[in-house]
Amino acid sequence: MAAFIAQVNARFGGAKLPLEYAPLWEWSVANRGEFWNEVWDFFNVVGEKGSGRIANPNAMPGARFFVDGKINFAENLLQNADSRTALIARAEDGRRSEMSRAELLRQTQNFASWLHSQGARPGDSVCAYMPNVAETVIAFLAASSIGAIFSSCSMDFGPDGVVERFSQTAPKFLIAADGYLYNGKTISRMSEVAEVASRLPSLRGVVIAPFLESDSSPPDGMTAWRNAAESEFESESESESKSEFPGFYRGDFNAPLLALFSSGTTGKPKCIVHSAGGVLLQHLKELGLHLDVKTDSRALYFTTCGWMMWNWLISALALEAAPVLYEGAPLHPSSAALWDIAESENIALFGASAKYFDALRCAKLSPKQTHSLSALRTICSTGSPLSPECFDYVYEQIASDVQLASISGGTDIVSCFALGNPLDAVRRGELQCRGLAMAVSVCDETGREIVGAPGELICKKPFPVMPLHFANDANGAKYHAAYFAHFAGVWRHGDWATLSDSGGMIIHGRSDATLNPGGVRIGTAEIYRPAESLAEIAEALAVAQEWRGDVRVVLFVRLSAGAVLDGDLRARIRDAVRRFATP
Repeated sequence: MAAFIAQVNARFGGAKLPLEYAPLWEWSVANRGEFWNEVWDFFNVVGEKGSGRIANPNAMPGARFFVDGKINFAENLLQNADSRTALIARAEDGRRSEMSRAELLRQTQNFASWLHSQGARPGDSVCAYMPNVAETVIAFLAASSIGAIFSSCSMDFGPDGVVERFSQTAPKFLIAADGYLYNGKTISRMSEVAEVASRLPSLRGVVIAPFLESDSSPPDGMTAWRNAAESEFESESESESKSEFPGFYRGDFNAPLLALFSSGTTGKPKCIVHSAGGVLLQHLKELGLHLDVKTDSRALYFTTCGWMMWNWLISALALEAAPVLYEGAPLHPSSAALWDIAESENIALFGASAKYFDALRCAKLSPKQTHSLSALRTICSTGSPLSPECFDYVYEQIASDVQLASISGGTDIVSCFALGNPLDAVRRGELQCRGLAMAVSVCDETGREIVGAPGELICKKPFPVMPLHFANDANGAKYHAAYFAHFAGVWRHGDWATLSDSGGMIIHGRSDATLNPGGVRIGTAEIYRPAESLAEIAEALAVAQEWRGDVRVVLFVRLSAGAVLDGDLRARIRDAVRRFATP
């Protein structure tokens, strides 16, 4: 952050910005075009910047950044492909694998070659129904290298939830594993994979990555991962030559990269499409400036690949840092499982949900006393507000000299509105600052900006990681209704927040109908659909109730004539929700 301020001062001269965050934030908001150009240069983005111009700079929605710029997302993450560590994959059963930057590039190019040989082209959709393993990262980078759009779901989603999401992108290719691990259980998913594949008529190919059984062969009609990515495959037809890597496709800065999915508050989960350039620059800013991720450091964030924090973590590759992937339950085989990894892998950035830290606090775990965490510099928390007591816990029981960054944003922007700042103090119960070039404020019900009191979190000016569009929303009506209908021309995020006098933020929770137990956003409609599919249920209503320092979800049901809410029906309701959505 200090080096970035020095670059800005060197470039623009005049009145120098002091080595303080607040003046830099004010300059970045007032000079968004210059700011994002400086981010591009500071991080040596590979591509063609063009004029750096913003089209319709004040239109929300409608602004477009770097209108004549060209980049490839994967090319930026795979620079300097040498023997240094790129990825480490760990699992709760003790397995560990490591991949160099050179090997990650090789397997990415191999898999991109296979996708291209099967007809994948820029703008096509590639979906992954996968655990948090290296193959998922390779699939993401391979898809983006050829300009395809990537989506992912974790394997605990049932087939209905997966199809409801992926079908909106009309995917041409599905990558799936044979199962996953959780809390000491080995959970096979091949029957679910087969069902998902059968219900996606747009598919041209299905690739099966082994996780539970390394030497297994996929069913007929599906391709083994080893034949698509681990070696330079030969074409199935002897008359065809081996497919070669087509090269990194440099598309428009605003070309689509990711299709992420909302929590389904009012109906089917929204399919939110994000741009390659916007995601890259925003993640470079957040990881490199706000959280001070260094080259050759290691970052562990406990997440599945169904959460936007997975995409955020993988972007650490662009800083030549190494993401550490973890597959399994965070407290298995012991409550210290993640701290064992933090110690053995020399983790510099450690992240998890607020609920995780609260669970450690309640369990009276003290990693500071049991683990050597000398490499640890930054701790992140997100998903729900981190309580003041958890701030105390982190500094008293984990490390007294770290930057504790409670961060808040969401799938809608695949990044943060408020997060950490290495130049300033950490204040108990607060997010340190509003993100650079993010014109974030808090307003009352009339739209008047307020400080020191709760209100709606808004963003008043465009930013490059605003969604491009929603899928199947030809006239943009759903997109507009989601963010811009409440206050004209201003992004309303749906968070209830307070902007403090210090410039920090307190997030109180959601201001809309999304439930948020344990920091896991759940759309009420995703509960209603499976519950009301049972003949005994005429109608259902789910509400959030504050409960023991967290939130629990209470389901009310109106029964059909003659039905009785007995133990059997309660069990079938729970089972329906588990199977339709996710446990």
